[in-house]
Amino acid sequence: MPVRSIRLEDLKSALKNGATAGMDPARTWCAQLEAGDILYFPQTPVPIPAEDLHFLLGQQQTGSKLHKNIAYKPSRDQLTGADAKTATPGLVEQLHAVMRRYSASVAGFLAQFLAPYEQRWILDYASYRPLEEESRDLPARRRNDLLHTDAFPTRPTRGRRILRFFHNIHPTRTRDWVVGPPFPRVVGAFVPGLLPVPRRDGALKRAGKRMAQATGLAKLMPQWKRTPYDEFMMRLHNAMKENAEFQRSCAKEHVQFPPGSSWMVYTETVPHAVLAGQYALEQTFLVEAAAMVTPESAPVAILEKMAGARLV
Repeated sequence: MPVRSIRLEDLKSALKNGATAGMDPARTWCAQLEAGDILYFPQTPVPIPAEDLHFLLGQQQTGSKLHKNIAYKPSRDQLTGADAKTATPGLVEQLHAVMRRYSASVAGFLAQFLAPYEQRWILDYASYRPLEEESRDLPARRRNDLLHTDAFPTRPTRGRRILRFFHNIHPTRTRDWVVGPPFPRVVGAFVPGLLPVPRRDGALKRAGKRMAQATGLAKLMPQWKRTPYDEFMMRLHNAMKENAEFQRSCAKEHVQFPPGSSWMVYTETVPHAVLAGQYALEQTFLVEAAAMVTPESAPVAILEKMAGARLV
């Protein structure tokens, strides 16, 4: 799993020279992300106004198990997760404005940096994570320090990819990650009995059900409220976190992101965990699988090839 470092001066040069030479560096960056790389900026390309940064670093949740972070929902212009015990109306209003600005800034940057994706994504939640990640007391499925690939229990992606842009705003401490094996290897380890679905079974619902039965997912979806793909990804997320042997013995790479840095990665593809760190911002995008520069690398494409049927 390469971590590809991009300095701001190199970024500006690539954009300028690429346009001059008729090249498209944005397609290269998209392809690197799609291959499972982490694109890392030692100095964030999305600077935060000093007053916003000062305000964020002054906030701290009480440790309630109800919310592990503060979320901003751009589509509704709604803020959730602020601690009701300590948050005054004025504080919530200011926090709302800060998160709105951050979300818009990241979206504006990525619209140029990852131009092939523009207009082909859903601007999902932005979040602020003021709590210390190390030694948090949470149930296994909610723990950030266990290797996992992302899936949303209440927001099925229907095959869209989960692109996340992170920003360590702690003034002195690194944010410590560990990254696991490539997605195809993880799938192979957790679904050794995966059976292909014959292509002649053309009905999407029946094909998905056959795959679900082969992988043990059938009992999870009596109502078919999510696609077979979403069911599989949710089950994989949970199985990875709950498998102690996998957590102990799988290949891992430790990565430390210093203060003021940013990075982005497809988190439904790259197994990851957060071991330590405090004060981080993040913006999520749900990118259409059809927008990929290398569409065959999308998890839905990999799983559909294994199943021999459409899963969304």
